[in-house]
Amino acid sequence: MTTARFMKIRLMTFLGASLAFVTIAATATYADHVPASAGMKAKYGTRLVIPLMSPERGKVLFVEKGCVACHAINGVGGHDAPPMDAHRKMGLVNPFDFAAKMWNHAAGMIAAQEDALGGQIYFTGDELADMIAFLHDDEAQHAFGERDLTDAAKKMMHHEHGGTPAPAAHAEEVGHGHGAEPEHTD
Repeated sequence: MTTARFMKIRLMTFLGASLAFVTIAATATYADHVPASAGMKAKYGTRLVIPLMSPERGKVLFVEKGCVACHAINGVGGHDAPPMDAHRKMGLVNPFDFAAKMWNHAAGMIAAQEDALGGQIYFTGDELADMIAFLHDDEAQHAFGERDLTDAAKKMMHHEHGGTPAPAAHAEEVGHGHGAEPEHTD
């Protein structure tokens, strides 16, 4: 057997076992109300479940929660904190690393939130999952522009572009070579 074939078989075995684990974990956690799952929970205990992540919901949360007041994507948003453009992130994304970074910077972020927004931002686990999906999805971010900002978000940002669309005003920061906001079709 060739090394490549052996590696392919090992990968397929690993993926199959991983899928089985996720299926068991999801069933054990989400099926508590189903009497037939009681035996499964007793046998396997409680398992972690990774929520379904939605970059579209994450985009809405990025604006509604006020993250956009300090962080920019495509040059749109505040510039008091690092930009959150997905193309700046390389490789695979570990959502737990992202949550750990937020935790490790919590004191500074909370102080900035209280200053800019008048209070701390709170996330549910599902909201954080959606936010992570948006912040690491280059395609979803390409569609993000000033038209996505609500009046409340614009007020939170206190950031003017002097009549120039944000991507053009911040083209060098954005790094995509866009000179204007992405086209939007309805």
